[in-house]
Amino acid sequence: MAGHSQYSNIKHRKAAVDSKRARLWTKLSRAIAVAARLGGADPNSNSRLKTAIIDARAVSMPKDNIERAIKAGTGELGGDAVEEVLYEGYGPHGVAVMCEVMTDNRNRTAPELRKLFEKFGGNLGATGCVAYLFDRKGLFVVSKDKATEEQLIELVLEAGAEDVRAVDQVIEILTTPDRFSQVNEVLEAAEIPCESKQVTRIPQTSVALDVEQAREVLQLIDALDDHDDVQNVSANFELSAEVLAVLNQ
Repeated sequence: MAGHSQYSNIKHRKAAVDSKRARLWTKLSRAIAVAARLGGADPNSNSRLKTAIIDARAVSMPKDNIERAIKAGTGELGGDAVEEVLYEGYGPHGVAVMCEVMTDNRNRTAPELRKLFEKFGGNLGATGCVAYLFDRKGLFVVSKDKATEEQLIELVLEAGAEDVRAVDQVIEILTTPDRFSQVNEVLEAAEIPCESKQVTRIPQTSVALDVEQAREVLQLIDALDDHDDVQNVSANFELSAEVLAVLNQ
């Protein structure tokens, strides 16, 4: 993975999705609701809820929306309970794919995701078929013109970050999920802006794709990302700088 930016892959995949603000807010509201249901409504004692709120604020979700999602999670607003499900499978060219889903109806969601996998040359697999290929981590990305690697090492390692590494024009900070909010607080206190920050799944190994293969895989990833119940898609493909340049034309 040396010299390869995990963020470059994520940034390319999510650019179109993140522009659809209403859909993104819906997904983030579900994440907040599930976090509140599982760990309570106080973000100071519920690190998962705190992280979900950080994500919501990062895309300018209104305070009222956040508070309403918390109340939905704690049952104050009623409605169907949303549950968290992890679906796994393979895309074209042997790429491992994981979908983090929040749904109020598994019987609807599973067939829809299976159909998407099959439509774009993949297949939905059994539980555990690819999970072992990924580690769940917090990922912060800082532009090199906002801070130096030395500055960040000094700041975030004390807060519990696992690794700080310079890749291309950015610096990536990796944490365990339970230390995500602490590292975020340190960066905010130091007024260091992030290009991206999220809890995601980092592949242990990756599949290098050429341009045509990348286009095929990205069709599947984008279709899954667009599904209303899918919160996050992780995949173990690698795009070189040359491939990214062609795709971004």
